Amino acid sequence: MTLKAFLYAGAVAALVALGGAATMPAQAGEPLAKSLFGAKRLPAATTPRAWGFYSKGCFSGGMAIAVDGPNWQAMRVSRNRRWGHPQMIRLIERLSREAVADGWPGLLVGDISQPRGGPMLTGHASHQIGLDADIWLTPMPDRRLTASERENLSATSVLQQGSLYVDDRIWTPAHAALLKRAAGYAEVERILVHPGIKKKLCDTVTGNRAWLSKIRPFWGHHYHFHVRIGCPDGSTGCRSQKPPPSSDGCDKSLAWWFTDEPWRPAKGPAKPKARDVMVMKDLPAACRQVLEAPAPVSEAAVTIGGDAVAAPPIAASAFAATPRREIPLPEPRPRR
Repeated sequence: MTLKAFLYAGAVAALVALGGAATMPAQAGEPLAKSLFGAKRLPAATTPRAWGFYSKGCFSGGMAIAVDGPNWQAMRVSRNRRWGHPQMIRLIERLSREAVADGWPGLLVGDISQPRGGPMLTGHASHQIGLDADIWLTPMPDRRLTASERENLSATSVLQQGSLYVDDRIWTPAHAALLKRAAGYAEVERILVHPGIKKKLCDTVTGNRAWLSKIRPFWGHHYHFHVRIGCPDGSTGCRSQKPPPSSDGCDKSLAWWFTDEPWRPAKGPAKPKARDVMVMKDLPAACRQVLEAPAPVSEAAVTIGGDAVAAPPIAASAFAATPRREIPLPEPRPRR
């Protein structure tokens, strides 16, 4: 065995010991998948399909949500993460429009996915197949934010400072109505929120509580909530997540989050983040074709929203190919 092979085998063994057997470290000279997907400015101009799993995959035929719509504003625009499967983008547009009737003035839209999905340069482990979206828990203001504000304005936590519980000076019935509205869509499979938000809903929701089964407690998510939809029709290469329990989730599984166990510091050496070690062979084989596919004629041709009140139909011409060329992205900014 050569020295290079010996060192590689040792690195693999160390990763396996850390529980990372599913993703092998890149060999010298092997580009990381996050670098390849992060460099793509526009989506793959092919039929919309999701490939793989939420934390290990990619998607084709992506569309972007406009920076500004009648009832939304996109945040952190420089990240170029306004892209998703058309079904995800249309759902955001619909939620923004219908939530107005619930007293929510409009959505501040956070990260969805990169143009072709895949592991991100920074931030999320998921959001790779165009079926995840972050929506801020801060209501949209009654003015258009400046470019600088979109990059630097911080979302508002709904928790009491230094606490696991919701701050009633910030939380409103409109927050609950927004989550109920999102959970009511058939394509939405789960919504991730901070355990404190889940408890607040458990303690206050009356009447029909069936939608609470989709509200799942998770670390973080007190500045925004995370919407996840199921694998779209036609995406046979997409792997679904196990459905959440049918109960409302206001039981001992929620009580666990209010013990010390979920918040104890991890022991042992830090486990490498999967997105930071994935190479192309770790992703579904179709992701190579997604990465190499030509781009659409323009970003505008595959953008939903803008001045239109409803999402326009997707024109076949939107997926006409342009000559292949690489367009460098701006330097990634720290995640807020």
